[in-house]
Amino acid sequence: MQRILGYMRRAVSEFDLISDGDRIAVGVSGGKDSMVLLKGLALLRNFIGIDYSLTAITLDPCFGGKEGDYSAVARLCEECGVPFILEKTHIGEIVFDVRHEEHPCSLCARMRRGALHNEALKAGCNKVALGHHYNDAVETFIMNLFVEGRIGCFSPKSFLDRKQITVIRPLVFAPESEISRAVRRTGIEIVKSACPADGNTMREETKKFLRERERLDRGFTDRIFGAMRRAGINGWGVKEKGES
Repeated sequence: MQRILGYMRRAVSEFDLISDGDRIAVGVSGGKDSMVLLKGLALLRNFIGIDYSLTAITLDPCFGGKEGDYSAVARLCEECGVPFILEKTHIGEIVFDVRHEEHPCSLCARMRRGALHNEALKAGCNKVALGHHYNDAVETFIMNLFVEGRIGCFSPKSFLDRKQITVIRPLVFAPESEISRAVRRTGIEIVKSACPADGNTMREETKKFLRERERLDRGFTDRIFGAMRRAGINGWGVKEKGES
């Protein structure tokens, strides 16, 4: 986890993600990214010099009308000393059984975000931490460019005025390969996704595209990320020396 903690510490510093007194809700799906995020934020408290608290929140979409098994999340929360909230929802039913969405990811993501923000506010949190990493950022940029015809990406830090809550992404400098390595080395248990669309999404197609480009042109992904930072889109700008 040392490399992951280094990436997280850099993100917290560069983007001013966490302050003293923050109550952070960690969105935990049970996948590798959110589980590493939870463990990383719990460990980071020991040496980063910022006083903050954590609450893990898992939303069960109940795909196929069945409750998921999130006991692995509960065990990690107990190990890290983090309170755990598990909330059952009807998201799976609405997206797949009621709406029969042809492209379900967008609606599902919107519903999950709204539910997570509401649960965070109910838990008294002022920030929500999500597990988006370095590769997610590049993939999102590519999807926005090629699918929607616009230049943009999610932000490392966003204040949601309507909810009065701040969304932070402490893993944005961490490559997906390092997250996978951290899972293997620490033995973190992962909850397998029960989503019917898992592995058959536009994001998965974009992952394949970037892997192929990287195979043919080493450094392709890094150059895109560098361009995003130099352009300063959506809060990704490089902080100048001496800039607070």
